[in-house]
Amino acid sequence: VQLQASGGGLVQAGGSLTLSCAASGRAFSSWIMGWFRQAPGKEREFVASIRWGGGRTYIADAVKGRFTISRNTAKNTMYLRMISLKPEDTAVYYCARTSRFSNLPESYSYWGQGTQVTVSS
Repeated sequence: VQLQASGGGLVQAGGSLTLSCAASGRAFSSWIMGWFRQAPGKEREFVASIRWGGGRTYIADAVKGRFTISRNTAKNTMYLRMISLKPEDTAVYYCARTSRFSNLPESYSYWGQGTQVTVSS
């Protein structure tokens, strides 16, 4: 399985972006897909996750109310809709896959290549 993240870019504070993560091959309902981010000099941080079958979601407190995770099973694609962006949201955003809900990067076995999000003040 390969994951391809896209949609990052440069945006002003208060703006919005939608990231996409396309999964190659067949996706299974048991999959848990997640978004993480990593700012320079910081550890990789959990952002959100979603169960492929059923759509149950978990959102990190730091982004709750501003970020929404979703998926389109027909397109094998996961999304992260980000609004009211802040400079502290600046990071490389990664998508990843695991078999059970977790906010720990080490629980995820498959990773996309990352997409840069830069929020200017």
